[in-house]
Amino acid sequence: MHTIIQEIKQELPTMMNGVAAAAMRNAGMQVDYRVNFGVELPRLQQYAIELSVLHADRLPQLAQSLWKESVRECRMLAILLYPPNDMLPEVADIWVDSLHGVELVQIASLHLWSRMPQASVLSFRWIASENEIRQLAGCYTLIHLLRSTTLSERSEQELMDQLSVLLQSDNPQLRSVAQKLQQIIKPLPDLSQKGGS
Repeated sequence: MHTIIQEIKQELPTMMNGVAAAAMRNAGMQVDYRVNFGVELPRLQQYAIELSVLHADRLPQLAQSLWKESVRECRMLAILLYPPNDMLPEVADIWVDSLHGVELVQIASLHLWSRMPQASVLSFRWIASENEIRQLAGCYTLIHLLRSTTLSERSEQELMDQLSVLLQSDNPQLRSVAQKLQQIIKPLPDLSQKGGS
């Protein structure tokens, strides 16, 4: 596995976008990694397809090894390569607890956590935690999950109670994602159709 990781790390600089890397660094987006090549997500998605064909028999192991690297693109590849059906909630907990910024939370929520069989349970547990990164991950994961499923009335009420707390957060990112989730669950009425002139 070490050799494969080394090959991947040698390939990543060839995809480098120095302007994007500098912009992210200047915006303070270096919190989750030591190295950032600024490679765009679509380029990494294409590379992940190639890697998944080459290493189909060991994707969870490859993803775990990539996640341990303090390189932005390695972590993004780990998210894209890990088969959602194979990820255990305990592993998802370890991954989310190793994050400090929102970029990887958003990518993992869309491409991995929302596709796990236990996504709903995981989301509710994270939203109910005291950890802001877990709360962000839970909200983003549930936003993606609700594109293809609905909540029971009881779950909806439980979530609305949790969101009422998150909407009071000092963290603007958390307030924003909680508001988005609240609007998905209880959309505001379309006032443009009422009492038109």
